[in-house]
Amino acid sequence: MEPVMLKDLRERVAPQHTALLIVDMQVDFCVDGAGTARAGRDLSRTKAIIPNLVKLRDAASAAGALVVHVGFWTLEEHLSDGGPWLAQRRRSTFSGDKLAMENSKGAEFIPELSPKKGEVQIRKHRYSAFQGTDLDMILRANEIKTCIVTGVSTNVCVESTFRAAFEHGYYIAVPSDGTASWSKELGEATLQNVTHRFGLLTNVDEIVDAWRGQNAFGPRAAA
Repeated sequence: MEPVMLKDLRERVAPQHTALLIVDMQVDFCVDGAGTARAGRDLSRTKAIIPNLVKLRDAASAAGALVVHVGFWTLEEHLSDGGPWLAQRRRSTFSGDKLAMENSKGAEFIPELSPKKGEVQIRKHRYSAFQGTDLDMILRANEIKTCIVTGVSTNVCVESTFRAAFEHGYYIAVPSDGTASWSKELGEATLQNVTHRFGLLTNVDEIVDAWRGQNAFGPRAAA
């Protein structure tokens, strides 16, 4: 028997069953003079999405969608690093193995997107927000069916997260103006992967419009 499907954007991002995932909007990835900027990363595209994410987070809060802040978290003394991971981190483009160290300023979420009361915080040690975290449990406990995946970098942590979310059985929506990469070409290729295989490619205004007039406060209804 064919399962019930949520077909269009409005159905899929209904706030009662939607989570907004804001990935790695942390000092080391977003602020001049911090980790990735010192490694030579161009942060112009990252900075450009911050107002869009503030708008989207505010709209999610008003509509009652679940807001989840996902942050990279590197343990001291390489306690979270395996050999393959550490070897690749040390040769990664505009990156390094000392980013977002536990309890450091670089690991903090940027002030514009600092988590508010009632918003979820997830700490991850790999690119995917699902790998080794309790994100899936929290989403299922809140009857979430759709993940809107945003943040940085489009072709690494954002892509790893929306791929994992899709494989875990969630609908995916990615706003093209709510995610950024140091590489325009790699970022655009990833966005094409969204629309061809994983979910709906959209933008912040379309999601906000879909939420207008909706309010999910009260029990989240299953689709």
